[in-house]
This record gives sequence, C-alpha cells and structure tokens, in this order.
Amino acid sequence: MTGQPELDSTDRAILRLIQPDAALSLAAIAEAVGLTPTPCWKRIRRMETAGIITGRATLLDPARVGLPLTVFVALEIGDHSAAWIEAFGRAVEGMPEVLECWRMGGDIDYLLRVAVADMPAYDAFYRRLTATVPGLRNVTSRFAMERVKAGTALPV
Repeated sequence: MTGQPELDSTDRAILRLIQPDAALSLAAIAEAVGLTPTPCWKRIRRMETAGIITGRATLLDPARVGLPLTVFVALEIGDHSAAWIEAFGRAVEGMPEVLECWRMGGDIDYLLRVAVADMPAYDAFYRRLTATVPGLRNVTSRFAMERVKAGTALPV
C-alpha cells in the first residue's frame, strides 16, 4: 500500500459497515466501532481523501429495471497503440450498456460486462461496438444464465 495511509482495525471495521450499506448513519457507524461521530467522520473523510473510499452508490436489481440480460464480451484486438487504447476508452465510456471494462492478461485483451434488455438490444449494442471500435480481431459473447453470487464489498 505504498503512498496509502495504513488502515487500522477501526478503519477496516468502518469499511466493513459502509460497503453493504452506504446509507448507514454516521451515528450508527460511530456507535458500532466505539467512536463518537466526529472522529468517525474524520476517519471516513481521510479515507475518501486518500482514495480508499471512491464513491457511494445505490445498487439496483437489473431485471426489475428492465435489464435482465448480462453478457460478458471478450475482445481480442489487433492494435495496441496508445492512440487506439485512448479511442477505445472514449468509445466504451459512451456506451451505457457497458457496466465494467477490464484490460486482461492472457488470451483476451479486454472483458466487458454488459447489461441489456434482451437479445435484440444486445444485437444493437454488438453492431454499435463493432462499427465504433476499429481493430477488433475477435469478439466473443458469453450470456449469463444465472447470477449465483454478486457483491461489491471487498473483504477488508
């Protein structure tokens, strides 16, 4: 953790509490970790400033908001230039269906997690992706059948 402040057991306890519930009140967090609200708030603020806490979000059920189809899209590319990587990043940022984009090691170059309403919506996304992003050698789609486990909390 070079350049990062050390996390003590109280910091980790705070993180374990707020990861699954960002709406937890400061008073409840402070009480649970044995602090008063002001020092608890200072710890949270320090972790935000250090980039340990990067944001807060409300998690949605994809099916209940009309996006039940999750597709993992593996991309193999032919161009690894800085210009291509920058253009690719801009293209992906402009595609709201892409929830995550990972640069990978191994047999694929990038892995996207995509959320869409149905197969026609995925087909439209696929066509837009392949028309927008030049230099794609191979695009492989894997359709999620069932989400067995999902989480956002890191084991701190």
